[in-house]
Amino acid sequence: MTELRQLYPPIEPYETGMLDVGDGHRIRYERVGTPGARPAVFLHGGPGGGISPEHRRLFDPARYDLMLFDQRGCGQSLPHAGLEANTTWHLVADIERLRELAGVDRWLVFGGSWGSTLALAYAQKHPERVSELVLRGIYTVTRAELRWYYQFGVSEMFPDKWEKFQAPIPEAERGDMIAAYRKRLTGDDPVARIEAARAWSVWEGETITLLPSQALADTHADDHFALAFARLENHYFVHDAWLEEGQLLRDAHRLHDIPGVIVHGRYDMPCPARHAWALHRAWPGAEFHLVEGAGHAYSEPGILDRLVRATDGFAGR
Repeated sequence: MTELRQLYPPIEPYETGMLDVGDGHRIRYERVGTPGARPAVFLHGGPGGGISPEHRRLFDPARYDLMLFDQRGCGQSLPHAGLEANTTWHLVADIERLRELAGVDRWLVFGGSWGSTLALAYAQKHPERVSELVLRGIYTVTRAELRWYYQFGVSEMFPDKWEKFQAPIPEAERGDMIAAYRKRLTGDDPVARIEAARAWSVWEGETITLLPSQALADTHADDHFALAFARLENHYFVHDAWLEEGQLLRDAHRLHDIPGVIVHGRYDMPCPARHAWALHRAWPGAEFHLVEGAGHAYSEPGILDRLVRATDGFAGR
């Protein structure tokens, strides 16, 4: 049996910085690997998840010059949890600013979960800037996907955790959980704001892996992390991520000259596999891997194996 691929060894950035992108936002970025090697950019999930040292390790540092950054409002970017001038298209423009900073014409774009959404939006707007796409946990932010995770669907698989997610919201408001959370996450009561943020964030942290992960649950329960994660996710989802319904699948034809790999877990709860399948059908030129025995997180063994094989494969092109 073929041995599953693992993360590369821990590595420190060779450069870090804060880039002023206007609108009062400064985004924190880091560069990892070998300067001048194959250029790539990593797009984290959420929105609002931020980058971690583990994300650096998805790429062979001898063969890649990798850019990672905290998207507006999260991680070490400032202002923390800021919603003003924070939309999908602001983030797409930030990726272009970072590409220019890196001094490259094109780069491999790697995105998982919300990062896959952002990668698709970026690649469809700037296909000439994308050499390859590696996408994991496909999310196209349709109303069906939002309803599945925040209204009815995953609630049936995790009734105990759903009850905790509902707890901060009065019964009369539970017909639209995203709107009810919006009221609390943007309200003036700091106690209600952090209670809502923690409940929103923990709901995700406890439902994204096939088997329970205490480490992920603990990360999502941290108040600082939860505030940005919940406020930004909710902000984006209230606005349908500033995308027209079905836009990312409708415009998948724009990807057809871009080599790609799509990796999705069979038992992905936040992002139902049928949307990854739909992308596969709309973009048949990309390799498609529906990983058995896997949930949503990139750390699922079968998903991680496919992702590292993808970045290794493109490094050798």
